[in-house]
Amino acid sequence: MQREWMTIITHRSIAAQTYLLELQGSLPQCVETPGQFVHIQVSDNYFLRRPVSIADVDAVKGTFTLLYKVMGKGTAALTKKQTGEKLDVLGPSGTGFPLEKLTAEKALLIGGGIGVPPLYYLARKLQERGIEVTSILGFRSSEDGFYIDKFQEFGEVHVATNDGSLGTQGFVTDVIPQVNSFDTYFSCGPTVMLKGVKEQLIDVPGYISIEERMGCGVGACFACVVECADEGDAKGYRKICSDGPVFRPEEVIL
Repeated sequence: MQREWMTIITHRSIAAQTYLLELQGSLPQCVETPGQFVHIQVSDNYFLRRPVSIADVDAVKGTFTLLYKVMGKGTAALTKKQTGEKLDVLGPSGTGFPLEKLTAEKALLIGGGIGVPPLYYLARKLQERGIEVTSILGFRSSEDGFYIDKFQEFGEVHVATNDGSLGTQGFVTDVIPQVNSFDTYFSCGPTVMLKGVKEQLIDVPGYISIEERMGCGVGACFACVVECADEGDAKGYRKICSDGPVFRPEEVIL
């Protein structure tokens, strides 16, 4: 993990209360796996850094793309930052989706809301490995939808919205039966969504990335602890910021 003042290259709204932030510096060279995140210091007025998932990496340009949703005063203040300004960034942090030993031929990506961004970089890396990608993206409404066309660059895309204004009305779990075949899955989104995906795909090997409000982001404050599923585990818990955010579904209790 490193710290750097990174330059804002692009900063714009892409959906309801959702922003794209492209930063340039040396940290993109340090990204090891899709699913990692960075911690951004918005300003001296906000003590805690804001964790934001890495949506894409361009090692040649030295940039990574972050997508974030306004969740409070800190992220609201972040929207005011302009192109050319610098941000204090810590990272890359966390354990991402492991790809080195992946033997799957067809992967299903399941994302909900702001859990969609890290799956985009994952889709790119899966395609590079020759793995067929199908995506299910869930949003509250059409106004909240983003990156649908970009996911279509990698394969078939299904969309679900709570109000039915785009795609299938309902949740991502309602759409899973529409996918013909896959031998592994990767999912990121709210805990209630991940729980539903885990229960529905109990016989399919996969990985989940847990969304959680974090404090320190380095495993010191115990603000983002999840219970371990192994009753014989000495610790009995996992820290999402440092042990995760990516886990095997059977590893944790949601």
